[in-house]
Amino acid sequence: MPTILIVEDHADNMVLTVLLLQSAGYAVLSASDAEAGLTMARAERPDLILMDIHLPGMDGLEATALLKRDAATSAIPVIALTALAMKGDEERIRAAGCDGYIAKPIRIHQFLATIAAQLGEPAPEPANEM
Repeated sequence: MPTILIVEDHADNMVLTVLLLQSAGYAVLSASDAEAGLTMARAERPDLILMDIHLPGMDGLEATALLKRDAATSAIPVIALTALAMKGDEERIRAAGCDGYIAKPIRIHQFLATIAAQLGEPAPEPANEM
């Protein structure tokens, strides 16, 4: 079972994301800021990281750049999970090092399909429709 680290500072978004991923069969780790996310990524080596962009202190793009420069974490795919959905935001986020992009509010099936594609597996279905 793949492990996914979520770096998200809003409690409601964290709860929703954790529930969706667990219902799809993923193991989930969570961090509420970039510094904690970096520490957890280096210690736990998750299969994928979902990174909010607007975080307290260090933002998600800076954290992603640090992950990509570190040999221990550079191969971990990072998907931006963000409310930045204006024209050009996705290109800017990908240019900063993110391997994928999911705009909030999330669409459940698209969310799970994007994660599965990054992990190289078929898209899972959540256990219960939400």
